[in-house]
Amino acid sequence: MLIIGLTGGIGSGKTAATDRFHAHGITIVDADIVARQVVEPGTPALTQIREHFGANVITAEGALDRRALREIVFANPAERKWLEALTHPLIGQEIRRQLEASQTPYTLLVSPLLFESGQVLMAHRTVLVDAPIEAQIHRTIARDNTTEAGARAIVDAQMPREQRLARADDVLTNDQDLAHLHAQVDALHQRYLAMAANRQQGAADLSKGSANP
Repeated sequence: MLIIGLTGGIGSGKTAATDRFHAHGITIVDADIVARQVVEPGTPALTQIREHFGANVITAEGALDRRALREIVFANPAERKWLEALTHPLIGQEIRRQLEASQTPYTLLVSPLLFESGQVLMAHRTVLVDAPIEAQIHRTIARDNTTEAGARAIVDAQMPREQRLARADDVLTNDQDLAHLHAQVDALHQRYLAMAANRQQGAADLSKGSANP
């Protein structure tokens, strides 16, 4: 199984790229979705979060107020580390379970914290959705109805753009229109299919060689 780790800063266009890969029939394992699953109402993790941060991060329905929690942890590195120490092991376990269940030629592991969380160790190759910082900020303001200061705080708290670019194997440049991004995804999809086929053939050859010493 070939696993491609996809990442990018907030507002970079990860969702648009992921949707295009999904349109090609590729299984998507989204760390953000998994992160919500492990803190659903009734889970031990949500109980610990409430005890630590208080009732202000819990909605009237008893669910996690992700925006309220995000504002706290991105403004306070110590609180962010506490939250990550609680949730990252739980998220990792569920991600591995979903990856193992995938049946497509390759699987996309989408995670905004792919490098920071160590989830990159689950991937055989990485792709970065990259956008200029100002574009990230403007998209985040429009999408989340947040302030410019709030958007900048989130961008500043994430891994610097230069570091992500240095660590990524492949880059999708999202500084133009959607068609431009889709064309890049389509090309990478074909490349990953070929890589997955070569990987499968190599495993088959190795198995055959082991059976016939």
